[in-house]
Amino acid sequence: MSFFSNKVIAVTGGSDGIGKALVDALLYNGAKVATCGRNNDKLYQLQTSHPGKSLVIYMADISNETDCRNFINEVIKIFGTIDILINNAGISMRSLFRETQLETLKKVMDINFWGTVYCTKYALPYVLKQNGTIVGVSSIAGYRGLPGRTGYSASKFAMNGFFESLRTELLDSGVNIMWVCPGFTASNIRNAALNKNAKPQGESPMDESKMMSAEECATRILHAIEKRKRTLVFSANDKRTVLLNRLAPSIADKLVSKFFFKNGELVK
Repeated sequence: MSFFSNKVIAVTGGSDGIGKALVDALLYNGAKVATCGRNNDKLYQLQTSHPGKSLVIYMADISNETDCRNFINEVIKIFGTIDILINNAGISMRSLFRETQLETLKKVMDINFWGTVYCTKYALPYVLKQNGTIVGVSSIAGYRGLPGRTGYSASKFAMNGFFESLRTELLDSGVNIMWVCPGFTASNIRNAALNKNAKPQGESPMDESKMMSAEECATRILHAIEKRKRTLVFSANDKRTVLLNRLAPSIADKLVSKFFFKNGELVK
């Protein structure tokens, strides 16, 4: 029997990308899953692709506290508890700070940070009763600031700090707090990333075919949940980035700049 069999798992942002891969894998492993998203058509397609499975879909904008509270309440109404909360929903951005409207940064922070805080706040009492797990899907950008992603990096640094603080508060509670930090993963996040005017850029500047698949990312996250890990940094390259930024930040600055800029222009 799978570790996840009959566990109640709430996943935010489960209609696309890593979130959808998590939902698919969890249902395959016998979990009872509830997920939320803003796109009703994608949520409906997700539900129809899993006939007969214990899957609850819910329309919600996680930047809205009321929507987050209602989502968690719906999970409790239907399943009675929450064993695991996976804060996956998120949005990125791509524009230089000097050209960026502050609305872009606010939207990114509201979704990535405050959405995580809201859902964690309302789910925590139930996860505590189950000695369960709360997960934050963060990013390498939460360890190393990335050019063109000032708001995104800020939101992920905030997530990492929030979860580290919360983990320490709950160290003897029986609840495991974990944050996972994928590098570049093939998903819709770059197409949906906000530009300087807080609108989706509609295309990816990266070669998605060379990135880790959302399915592989989900598999590694679920393995880490089962092992009740503290943090998860995925690839050897990502681990080198984190280590280099800690030991030789000036060198990391130059290498990151070289990767993202060409002839003074942001190209990635």
